[in-house]
Amino acid sequence: MELYELTLHELHELLKKREVSSVDATKALLSRIDAVEDRVKSFITVTPEEALKNAEEADKRIASGEMDLLTGIPVALKDIFLTKGIRTTCASKILSNFIPPYDATATARLKERGMVLLGKLNQDEFAMGSSTETSWFGKTRNPWNLDCIPGGSSGGSAAAIAAQQATATLGTDTGGSIRQPACHCGCVGLKPTYGRVSRYGVIAFASSLDQVGPITRDVTDSAIMLGAVAGYDPQDSTSVNIPVPDYRKALTGDVKGLRIGLPREYFIEGLDPEVKKAMDESIATFRSLGAEFVEMSLPHTDYAIAVYYLVATAEASSNLARYDGVRFGHRNQDARGLLDMYMVSRDEGFGAEVKRRIMLGTYALSSGYYDAYYLKAQKARTLIMQDFIKAFESVDVILTPVTPTPAFRIGEKANDPLQMYLSDIFTIPVNLAGTCGISVPAGISSDGLPIGLQLIGKHFGEETLLRAAHAFEQATEWHKRKASIA
Repeated sequence: MELYELTLHELHELLKKREVSSVDATKALLSRIDAVEDRVKSFITVTPEEALKNAEEADKRIASGEMDLLTGIPVALKDIFLTKGIRTTCASKILSNFIPPYDATATARLKERGMVLLGKLNQDEFAMGSSTETSWFGKTRNPWNLDCIPGGSSGGSAAAIAAQQATATLGTDTGGSIRQPACHCGCVGLKPTYGRVSRYGVIAFASSLDQVGPITRDVTDSAIMLGAVAGYDPQDSTSVNIPVPDYRKALTGDVKGLRIGLPREYFIEGLDPEVKKAMDESIATFRSLGAEFVEMSLPHTDYAIAVYYLVATAEASSNLARYDGVRFGHRNQDARGLLDMYMVSRDEGFGAEVKRRIMLGTYALSSGYYDAYYLKAQKARTLIMQDFIKAFESVDVILTPVTPTPAFRIGEKANDPLQMYLSDIFTIPVNLAGTCGISVPAGISSDGLPIGLQLIGKHFGEETLLRAAHAFEQATEWHKRKASIA
């Protein structure tokens, strides 16, 4: 097996035994990036010099006995995380030359543990999209079928794992942007509870929804990555100050007596027959492991898409006001006067989808419409959250599809925003409720595309979520299947 094929925990064991060096592993990953990047286009920025320097330092740490689970592990980050001295663009022209003066907390925590940074990964512009087609730097392709989308907005993060260009990656999830691309690329994607991981230094899209999480090759790697970045951060006012458990201890493989909810609102007409078949087989797998199933309802699910596209766009309108051409980012040099400079710089710097969401959000927040739209959406959001809180009184986790269909073709929904938005119908409620969810590989379609299973946990219920996901993974072979480009 090649070094670039190894999981995080497998590579860690080899580094620990000194059978390979971090420099060896890093060179293998950089060669792999060179070999497939022109087809997949996972990266916006590759940092080979930085990576080899990090790897040499990691090897010294390992030699001196100071070794963490992430020491010497080659990792890539979605280009939404600030990285000191390394370009961070959020896949937008307006930030195309932005070099941050400091690290995001998640970046810093991985660096402290000795990770090797391979580079920054492509995404939808400002994380606004479900297909990684809105990036100013070009479209990322799905390693399972290069004519298909990898999902979004963390499409580069999922594609890099599927194409074996990084051992582990971090993404962000505002409405499904970790779980949906992980599903489409046959990876494991974990969206933690809101407040579990610091958002400090993560370029904001919708501040009450954004959450940082890992995209990895298996559930064990997901548990390791979550443990590395989770925890209280005083620089993030929404960060929650509760202890971080050792998530690997939850991976017992035992789900006997686990109560799994099946919400009727998620098993609907319009669900692709192959997705439905994969869900039925997944349920049968859990039954064989001793789990119990409970039919249940999340009655306000129908409002989730409408609520999300009011709350998220309103917060985006507010957050993106800072890109004005004055302090940082793209500035038009030919503008006549200050107001013209603001308008032309933003018009040139933002893509069509970002402009659409800014206008929707500005409208929803405008005088006379705030109560009718944004305030009403927040009230409906509370009802959606209460649905989940009530559901978890009788179940331990909830099982649903991740997406209604496998990955669609590039360009198929680009001109139909509503159809694009509906592809996140099963993931969005989790963000609105602020709870946790994970996508694990659960099947392959007749076209050879991955199908994912979503498990949803209660607030700060990541241990139970990982236990259930790991037990399912151990009982199936789906996570061992490789993308065609691999």
